[in-house]
Amino acid sequence: MIPRRFEPVVFVFVLSGLMSLVVSGVSTLKVLGLAPGWAGVWMDAWATAWLVAFPVALVVVPVARRIVHRLVGGPGGL
Repeated sequence: MIPRRFEPVVFVFVLSGLMSLVVSGVSTLKVLGLAPGWAGVWMDAWATAWLVAFPVALVVVPVARRIVHRLVGGPGGL
């Protein structure tokens, strides 16, 4: 089991992996359609996208949280 202190990094790792999987799949499908070899091209695109998405998300997630905290009201919603 991974120690709880690593939860923020594990969260970003999982989130970036899932998001890059979906986005690269949609993009690959849009370009190639369901052509033979589509899944292999998708997996290659996903690996590349995840290599970029993980470090970017490590920087962007804290910024997004600060923005959300400013946009959302305090206790009770307002």
